[in-house]
Amino acid sequence: MPAPSDVFILISGIAAGERQGGIICKKGNIMKHSNVMLAGLSALLLAACSANTPETAPPEPVPSDEPAPPAEETLAGSFAAAFPAWYEPAEPFRVIGNIYHVGPKGLGIFFIPTEDGHILIDGGLPENADGVLNNIRALGHDPRDVKYLLNTHAHFDHSGGLARLKAATGATLISSEGDRSALEGGFYLGFEDRPEFNAPPVKVDATLGDRGTVGVGGTVLTALLTPGHTRGCTSWRLTVEEAGTPYEALIFCSASVAANRLAPDPQYEGIIADYESTFERARGWQPDVFLANHPEFSGLWQKRAAQLDGDALAFVDRDAFPAYMSRMEQGFREQLAKQTGGK
Repeated sequence: MPAPSDVFILISGIAAGERQGGIICKKGNIMKHSNVMLAGLSALLLAACSANTPETAPPEPVPSDEPAPPAEETLAGSFAAAFPAWYEPAEPFRVIGNIYHVGPKGLGIFFIPTEDGHILIDGGLPENADGVLNNIRALGHDPRDVKYLLNTHAHFDHSGGLARLKAATGATLISSEGDRSALEGGFYLGFEDRPEFNAPPVKVDATLGDRGTVGVGGTVLTALLTPGHTRGCTSWRLTVEEAGTPYEALIFCSASVAANRLAPDPQYEGIIADYESTFERARGWQPDVFLANHPEFSGLWQKRAAQLDGDALAFVDRDAFPAYMSRMEQGFREQLAKQTGGK
């Protein structure tokens, strides 16, 4: 895994009665610290951080007592026959440390609670949103305490529920710049003429660059840009503790070709180079815990079964991610040869 960047942004939750937000920009031994509200940070302070940080400081979430609008059904519901597990409810469970799975059987959605607020990664389909909210409640947490809503990539099966979840939680939505237009436009980049691939549009509050970090309550997630599957595909790295031992976890975006066009009419300009850069970048990564937004990629349910059988470290598997990436790269090369006519 790459070393953490020497320039980062840390957005932290503060206990009641103290200031409600803070930003720390660090480079070398120089520390700059502001006590002003995040929403009111001056341009001068923001300029002290590198381009690896959000372009604007995310505002604090504003929970509301107003009921959220009902979950929206979209044409993506037509995928139920082909992918029934995407719609199949699943009981929430603790993966390792403070990482919980709160999604349906066929989609990875991860919840990270802390004493100062929570983080939720991905939203699944629009039809999944209420189930995610109920799973958070079943774990004993209030969805309105979710401070940050993150996304791996702007495809309807991972971004479709974000609008509903954002409305219900009041959370700040952070994404990559590369996927921002697709999230806010509600489209699938390169398939704008396919309405069944659309998702409810959702406003992005801030963008995060490569190795930028988001943190709350002592938990810090590092954004790793791994484009190809989408233009702004973002993987998330964090360290968790289990039985007094730290473990590096990676929630990986995706590296599959799936429905993407590589050539001669690429899904988006530069897609081949993006895949190549991601394979090269991730070649040495060997996280202790590998999680994916499609559970079959990481063997989530097999590991969950082992966990239930008494293996407390069932999700610790340092060979899982390299093996996955090897399969993805092989599939990419086969598709590239096929779509370019073997050239």
